Amino acid sequence: MCSVVGYVGKNQSKAFVLEGLTRLEYRGYDSAGFACISPESNRLACVKSQGQLQNLLAKCKQMPVDGHLGIGHTRWSTHGAATEANAHPHFDCQKSISVVHNGIIENHHELREALKKAGHIFVSDTDTEVIAHSLEAVLPIHKRIKPAMVELVNKLEGAYAFVAIMQSFPDQMIAVRKRSPLCIGIGRDELFVASDPLAFAGRTKKVIYVPDEAFVIMKAAPRHVSDSQKSPLELALSSSETANLELYSFSGTLLKPDIQELDVDWTDTEKRGHEHFMLKEIYEQKGAIASTVKYYQQLGNNLYKQMELSKEQLKDLKSIKMVGCGTSWHAARIAQFFFEEIAKVPTSIHLASEFRYMPFFNYENSLYIAISQSGETADTLEVVRMINDKECTTVALTNVPSSTMVREANGFLLTHAGPEIAVASTKAFSTQVTVLFWLAHRIALDKGLITMRQLQVAEEDLLIAAEVLENTIDTYRKEISATLAKKYAQFNRAIFLGRHISYPFALEAALKLKEISYIFAQGYPAGELKHGPIALVDSLTPVFLFSSLDPMIYQKLVANAQEVKARKGHIIAFAFEGQKELISLADCVFMIPKVHPLLGPLAMTGLMQFLSYAIAKELGCAIDKPRNLAKSVTVE
Repeated sequence: MCSVVGYVGKNQSKAFVLEGLTRLEYRGYDSAGFACISPESNRLACVKSQGQLQNLLAKCKQMPVDGHLGIGHTRWSTHGAATEANAHPHFDCQKSISVVHNGIIENHHELREALKKAGHIFVSDTDTEVIAHSLEAVLPIHKRIKPAMVELVNKLEGAYAFVAIMQSFPDQMIAVRKRSPLCIGIGRDELFVASDPLAFAGRTKKVIYVPDEAFVIMKAAPRHVSDSQKSPLELALSSSETANLELYSFSGTLLKPDIQELDVDWTDTEKRGHEHFMLKEIYEQKGAIASTVKYYQQLGNNLYKQMELSKEQLKDLKSIKMVGCGTSWHAARIAQFFFEEIAKVPTSIHLASEFRYMPFFNYENSLYIAISQSGETADTLEVVRMINDKECTTVALTNVPSSTMVREANGFLLTHAGPEIAVASTKAFSTQVTVLFWLAHRIALDKGLITMRQLQVAEEDLLIAAEVLENTIDTYRKEISATLAKKYAQFNRAIFLGRHISYPFALEAALKLKEISYIFAQGYPAGELKHGPIALVDSLTPVFLFSSLDPMIYQKLVANAQEVKARKGHIIAFAFEGQKELISLADCVFMIPKVHPLLGPLAMTGLMQFLSYAIAKELGCAIDKPRNLAKSVTVE
């Protein structure tokens, strides 16, 4: 959830590291830091700050430290409070080794106690500092980096990625990965390292995704020797793209780097006139859904190759199991209705953080779909690894084709949302729902349950829902911004209700409000209202009710609305056109044009997100970077 960035090469490092941290700030922003080796003294210099990255940027202007090797970090606190002392980079006793780190060292307590007994002095509460002191302990024994790293990484337990620089090796940088994302960009006489390739997008098109349980030793290219002075052998070595790095497994085996084409474009992440990234991304949903539909229309039989499944295997599926966290879990719960009602495949949904601790039943012809916006979500990744060990079929659904989940699952499905920067997911959610709706129809086609024309109609239904999603925002935007946001920002709590397919959408709506406005919001199945939650209904607790286009479900929701009104509750209804009974009961109504009955949640998505956004803005909240949250959750 933190971000690490590093640079080694012909140029000064600070400008790149700070820019890379700025691009990745959505991954962590409790504190930040930068360290480099000064070329004049060959000693480490460091600047750290508490709070958001802008504090570090201001400090760096006042303290002109720079060097050809530099590392930086933005932190999302796990071990220790968000203080300057706990900010990365961290050091050994002599301040001759500096480390930035993502993930968790699970055995840090035991290592810390042993190091303390050996005389090491710690100055922070973090697990990261253990890495620096452990490296300090093993380097003098081995004298060389490679054997020292082999010993070090085999001491550390957990899922982590870290980058280190050392005064004793002033032209070298170490990057280590174990079940936490890390990649290296290859430039001309320079190397970039980061937890996300977005950090160096635009500077190079060549990237190495560090293999799991591997470390890299990167060396600065000599800066004082011109090509005319080099021997033929030196010229041949310097022309190699990986001449300045060595990749090893944790056992010390030399590995061949796999250089891939980088397909990330930084220009996609600008706000383009919008006040916040979240607002920009809300309005990008219509285009993102259309792009996703177009991609699958053109995919044809390549779908089977991409999923690593044959047409016959999809046709013969006995069950589908989907795992995810947060918003991705909500998308999966909505999609359960798609697969069961359209494709007639029994489907179950599981929280990734709970799945590994439950009994596992290996059913024949089952498909496991792991859903993650980033493709790096730690809990979901661990489920993929566990299921792979059981030799079951895994397919990753993600927005990032270069992600760890895509590489480790058997097959993959992609959303075409483009980069999503705001922590609160918007277009990633709507495109996940889009892919799963389309896939349910494709499986139904392969099973002979629908015709090709019906699949095409489903694609048209998705585009209609996307149109409605955007149009309803425009219809109510002025009213929400002028009056409703101010009105509903005054409440401290809210209840969200839905039934059938609108219940998991109510959970997603409650999540959106609570994560960006900090208003306590809880989603419930409307049928459970009288089994406990109705005790919370009063004039100070607004009830958001999400309707359904199913006539029977709708009548049940009307009955729930009457129960709320009988207790003097205040109802905000997301109703569909023509639902007069619900509209008459509501204190505030947003009317949604009718769409395919199973796409009601998708049609309501934009308006729900915008209302939450406007309330958070009214309250002055940090909308793109809510407190305590990070975009890519890479720790369990």
